[in-house]
Amino acid sequence: MATVAPATPKAAAEKVQALFGDLNERAKSAFEKSTKLGEEFADLTKGNVEALVASARVAAKGTEQLAQEAADYSKKSFETATTAFKSFASVKSPTELFQLQSDFAKSSFDSAVAEASKFSESWLKLVGEVVQPLSSRYAVAAEKIKTVAL
Repeated sequence: MATVAPATPKAAAEKVQALFGDLNERAKSAFEKSTKLGEEFADLTKGNVEALVASARVAAKGTEQLAQEAADYSKKSFETATTAFKSFASVKSPTELFQLQSDFAKSSFDSAVAEASKFSESWLKLVGEVVQPLSSRYAVAAEKIKTVAL
């Protein structure tokens, strides 16, 4: 039967020192990785907040513009209606009144449809502009998640 020679204190100390050195290197590496992830997360969060602010600015400016356009249309419609009602007062026959009312109704309807179409197009454009900064951040976040997952 073979016997194993007892380890010398010096050899045992070297093994313990090597073990603690390896653990120290692993801990240092893990700390560096977690620090890097923390920095990347902070940068990602900062970019997300900036995207939200940019999106909110675009939304506020666009909403203000849409409100101004609606006010301008309302003013124009009121002026058109006032002119039409003044012309109604000067009619000489019921037939002429019905003709003027019919023309006014048709032009009002056509104007309302055109304004609604214009408003819809403006609204869709605004929504696209508001979403753009957020979708860009989504793409950045997705890319970061891919790199972290790998």
